[in-house]
Amino acid sequence: MPTDDGKFQRVKFAIEQREFFTDLTTAFRLFNGFYEGYPGLVIDRYGETLVIFDHGKPGEADEIIQQIGRWAVEVLDGITSVLLKQRQGAERVKGILIEGNDVTQSIREFDVSYALNLRLNQDASFYLDTRNLRRWLLDHSEGLQVLNTFAYTGSLGVAAGMGNASMVIQTDLNESFLEIAQTSWDINHLDPNRSKVITADFFRVTGKMRREERLFDCVILDPPYFSTTEAGRVDLQRDISRLINKVRPLVAHQGWLILINNALFLSGEAFMKELKSLCKSPYLSFERIIPVPPDVTGTPNTILDTPPVNPAPFNHPTKIAILRVFRNDKQK
Repeated sequence: MPTDDGKFQRVKFAIEQREFFTDLTTAFRLFNGFYEGYPGLVIDRYGETLVIFDHGKPGEADEIIQQIGRWAVEVLDGITSVLLKQRQGAERVKGILIEGNDVTQSIREFDVSYALNLRLNQDASFYLDTRNLRRWLLDHSEGLQVLNTFAYTGSLGVAAGMGNASMVIQTDLNESFLEIAQTSWDINHLDPNRSKVITADFFRVTGKMRREERLFDCVILDPPYFSTTEAGRVDLQRDISRLINKVRPLVAHQGWLILINNALFLSGEAFMKELKSLCKSPYLSFERIIPVPPDVTGTPNTILDTPPVNPAPFNHPTKIAILRVFRNDKQK
């Protein structure tokens, strides 16, 4: 096992391999210890703030975390604060500052601004692994009606809006998350008449839309790994097909259905098998995989470990697929 100094050098080396990402975004992963040789330690950059996620045993990594924090403020260009998130205690889950006095409030990616609240939740309120999907939405949303379910803080919907979607509806059960989505919409000076946020349970809001026979050119399905409400249950390990069938009636003829499944222990092969089974129907076709960017996965010369199950043909346990929907009432 490497000494603390050896671990620190490993972290530094991995960070140096990510320098080129600054041309694309001000938010990217600097170190993924699960794949780069230090399980439990993940380091992300959000503008001027370094966020360190410590998933290990309490106190086990304290010394190296403090070392990384001091080094980052001294050496990394533009870093003015370091936020540490740990598993124990409500305050530490949301993050404590170990360097600096304040945290970044927004980042830019592909010339789009996104609002942040780095202390909103156990994560950082913005998902780095869906960056390539945001790029796809920027390039493919022209004139589309878009529904973003389980929207969280709305980055996918904002990307669609910046791609000139004609309407973007974002829905989530948590009002605080959607407030950030609305802030992101506003700071990009997007037309407020092209946006709507709905605070509601997924099962209830999609059920109401089905009864109203609402149709969208693009529906995004990005559920949490597992959740239960009075209206229904989400379980990405066992029943993604059920969720797909909840939203498929909402997709217009030849529209897009975007699926994101981040179940760590669901293999890529098993997920693809389920999708291929659904696509045996003449009303669904598999279009493409959207890969997770290499800063999140680790670069070829830094990866030392593999995920617990093989995500192939996807390149990461966050599995992103795009399907095309064909409607029975339009088939001739």
